[in-house]
Amino acid sequence: MENGAVLWGGPGIDAAGIFLLVLTLCVFLLPAFLYFPPVPPSKSDALLQTHTRVGILSPQPAQQSHHRASGTAKVSSPSSKSPNIPATIRSLWIYPVKSCKGIEVSQSKVLPQGLEFDRLYTLAQLKSPFPIGLDASDAEKSGHKWEFITQRQYPLLATVQVDLYVPDIAKSRAQAFKSSDSFIVIHFPWRGEGFRGAIDWVSAKLARGWRALPEKEIVLPVTFPSQHEIDERGYDYEPVTIWRETVTALNMEADLPRELSLYLGADAGYQPVTGFQDAYPLHLLNLSSVQDLDTKIAKDDSLKVLDPRRFRANIIVDDIPAYDEETWKSVRLKPGPSSRRQASSFHVSCRTVRCKLPNVDPDSGFRHPVEPDKSLRKFREVDEGAKHKGCLGMQLTPLFDKTESSDDMESWLEVGMSVEIVDRGSHQYIVQ
Repeated sequence: MENGAVLWGGPGIDAAGIFLLVLTLCVFLLPAFLYFPPVPPSKSDALLQTHTRVGILSPQPAQQSHHRASGTAKVSSPSSKSPNIPATIRSLWIYPVKSCKGIEVSQSKVLPQGLEFDRLYTLAQLKSPFPIGLDASDAEKSGHKWEFITQRQYPLLATVQVDLYVPDIAKSRAQAFKSSDSFIVIHFPWRGEGFRGAIDWVSAKLARGWRALPEKEIVLPVTFPSQHEIDERGYDYEPVTIWRETVTALNMEADLPRELSLYLGADAGYQPVTGFQDAYPLHLLNLSSVQDLDTKIAKDDSLKVLDPRRFRANIIVDDIPAYDEETWKSVRLKPGPSSRRQASSFHVSCRTVRCKLPNVDPDSGFRHPVEPDKSLRKFREVDEGAKHKGCLGMQLTPLFDKTESSDDMESWLEVGMSVEIVDRGSHQYIVQ
C-alpha cells in the first residue's frame, strides 16, 4: 500500500472487462431467454400440443375479419342494392359462453338447438327473495334461484375472451396421446396484488409479448360431464332462469375461480346445458340494416361507428337492401358450386326485439349511456307486438327433411353461401 492506494494482483479485471463479460452473456442468453421464457406453460399452450383452436385467427382480427372487410364503417345507400341479387353470408359467429366474446368461424354445423358449440354455458347469479314479509313461510324465506347474467348488467363480460379447442389427429399422433374431447378456455384480465402482481406482469410479457397483460384461464369441457364426474366434482342440478323461462342446468360453481366474480363485480356461477339462447336457435343480421341505422345515430368519441358485433348475431348477411330480411318467412342457404355442402333450410320466426345490450362496446366493455338503444326505439319501433321497443335482425329456426334420428337433424353453414328466399310475409312479435 502506498499513499492509501490498494493494488490488486493477477490479470487486470477492471470495470470495462466486467461490462464486456456481462454484455457477452446477454448476447448469448437473451435469445434463449426470449424463445424459452422461464415461465410455466399456460393451459392453452398445453392444449395446443394435441388440439387446434377453432376460429378465424389473425394478428388483428378486428381489422381482418369478414364483417369488417365488408366495409361497415363506409355506409352505403340501402336503395342502391338490388333485391334481385341474393344475400350472401358475410360471417358466422358462435358464442360458447353467453354474453362473453364470440368466435368467428368460416363454417359451422347446424343442430336443432342452433349452431354447434353455441351458448353451451351461461354465467348465472344467485338471487334470494329479499325483502320478504314476516309472515312468509320457511320455504319462501329459504328460497333462492339462479338468474342468468349478461352484458346488460355486467358490461365487462364483453372483455372475457373465449377460445374453443377441438382434437387434432395429426398432433395427437405426434404426441402419442389420443384425445377425443373438445374444450373451452376462458381468459379474463387479472393481476394479483403486491409482489405477486409484479410477477404476473413480467410473466405475461415474457410469455406473450410486450403488449400482453396478466390474465387468468379457466378450462371447461364441451361434453356434458358423466355422472361419475358430477359426483366427484360436487356439481348439482339446479333451475336457472333465462328471461321468463326456467331450465334445469348443471351448476359448476365449484370450478369457478373467485377472481372472475371479483373482476365482473358479481357473485356468479356457471351452468352448462346445450342451448342457452334467449328464445330461438339462431340470430341473423343484415349488414345493410346496421349501416342504415348507423347513419341515424348521433356519434361521439365513445361511439364512432356502429359495429355489427354489438348485436351478437350468428349469421351476418350482405348484398341486399336494408330491412329486406324482415319480409322473409322461410329461406334456404345454398353453397357455391365448388362446395360439397348441401343447402340448409330455416324458418324465419320473428324479429329480434333489442334490449340495451348493444350499448356495450364489444372490445372495451364500455357501456354507452344511450346509444344505440335510443335510436333503435326511435327509428325501429316497427313491430305491432313490441310497442316502444326497437327491432333489428331476425330469429331463425332450423328445418330438417328427416327427423328419425339425431344424425338426420344436422346441416352446415359456411361463409359465402347465398340466401334463397322461399317465402315472404309479415311478422308480429308475441311476448312470451
